[in-house]
Amino acid sequence: GIMDLDEMQKQIWQNKLDKNFNTTDVEQEFKYLRGEVDEAYDAWKYGKDDFGLELADVAIYLMSLAEMNGLKLSEQIEKKIAINKKRIYVFEDGKWVKKMME
Repeated sequence: GIMDLDEMQKQIWQNKLDKNFNTTDVEQEFKYLRGEVDEAYDAWKYGKDDFGLELADVAIYLMSLAEMNGLKLSEQIEKKIAINKKRIYVFEDGKWVKKMME
């Protein structure tokens, strides 16, 4: 079956613990994340078969960063979805500008 995001985050963290991967250096984890975003972009740009797996690596590092900082990524995503639903965007002075709805 399909795991929910919370279970994925737990399993990703456990794998890091089991393999003695980085679990404390937030700055280093951001560097890894940037590298994975670059790899995903290259996979997309050049039509590589591993594009989906590279996107998965990006998600894995996001979940790791959430765990390192005591956050459930699922809760943060839900909060952001709710915020985005309330936003409106208007085209002003040649660019899109976000406005909050009342």
